[in-house]
Amino acid sequence: MARLRIATFNLESLDEETGERAPLAERIAVLRPQLRRLEADLLCLQEVNTRPAAVHEPPRLAALAQLLADTDYERYFRAFSSVSGHGGPSGRHNLVLLSRFPISATGQVQHELVPPLSYRPVTAKPPVKEALLLSWDRPILSARIELPGGQRLSVLNLHLKAPLPVAIPGQKISAAAWRTVGGWAEGFFLAAMKRAGQALEARLLVERLFDAEPAALIAVCGDFNAESRETPVRVLIGDESEGMGGAGSARTLVALEESVAEARRYSVLHMRRPLMLDHMLVSPALAAWRHRFEVHNEELRDEALDPLTEHATPGSYHAPLVAEFALPG
Repeated sequence: MARLRIATFNLESLDEETGERAPLAERIAVLRPQLRRLEADLLCLQEVNTRPAAVHEPPRLAALAQLLADTDYERYFRAFSSVSGHGGPSGRHNLVLLSRFPISATGQVQHELVPPLSYRPVTAKPPVKEALLLSWDRPILSARIELPGGQRLSVLNLHLKAPLPVAIPGQKISAAAWRTVGGWAEGFFLAAMKRAGQALEARLLVERLFDAEPAALIAVCGDFNAESRETPVRVLIGDESEGMGGAGSARTLVALEESVAEARRYSVLHMRRPLMLDHMLVSPALAAWRHRFEVHNEELRDEALDPLTEHATPGSYHAPLVAEFALPG
C-alpha cells in the first residue's frame, strides 16, 4: 500500500503587505507549523496574494515563497490560477496547488461550461433597463497528478463566492453601508446565485472527468463558503437521494467530513457558531481507499469577533483539512 495525503487550506489573504493583518513574519511563524503538520503530498491553497516584481512584469507569489521556505513544499511541483493576458497570478486570492508528484496537466475553468448569469436588478435606483452579467470571482483550478504506480488523480481547487452581497446600482451609501434592506437582500441573493452557479460549473467539469473515465480518481477541495446541506455543496456532491437512484451513485462524490464527529465538524467559527465551510469531496474510486480524515481546528479563532479585539489572528480563520488514503501499489 502507498500512502497519499491530500490537504486544503485557506490561508486568509497571505500577502507581503499586511494591511490590517499581522506582519508576514508573524503569520509565517503560525502558518508554517500548520503546513508541516499536514504532511501533505498534495496541498490545495486558497487566498494567496501577490505583489508586482517590477514595472510591466506579472505579479509573483513572493509571500508564498517565504512561507514555504525550509519546508518540503518548497520543492513540490506547482500550479496556480492566472489572469488572461499576462499568464501570471492575479493580485489577490489566487488558487495554488502543490504536489509531491508530477503534474502532467493543468487548467482553469471560468465560464467555459456555464456562462455568466444575466439578471436585471429590481431594487436599483434609478431602475436599470439592461441586465447585469454576474461572473465568478475566481476560476476553478484543475490539475492531473501522476501518482506512483501509473495511477492518475484529477484535483479541482476552488474558492466559491463569499456570502457578501453583490452591489446593486444606487443601493450603496458606502462600501459597507446599504440604503435599504431590500437592496441588501437582493445583493445577498445575487451572491448566492454566483456561488451556486460556479458550483454547477465545477460539477459539470466533474461530469467530464467521469465521462472520460467512469472509475476516475477525483478530489474536489477548497473553500465552498457553504455548509454541507446548502445548494453549492449538494450540487457538487450530486446528491443521489434526489431522484437519480442507482444510475447516479457511481458519480456521487463523497464528503469526507462525514467521518468526523459532529462536535469537531467545523472549519470556521462565526459569532461563536461552528461552520463547515471548507470541504473535500472525492469520487467513489478514491473514497474506497480512504484511511483517515482530519480537521485541524483546535486553534481556530472567531472570524467575526476577532476583528473587534486589538489584534487579528496572525494565522487563518479557516482550519486546514487533510485526508489520508492507502492506495494499492
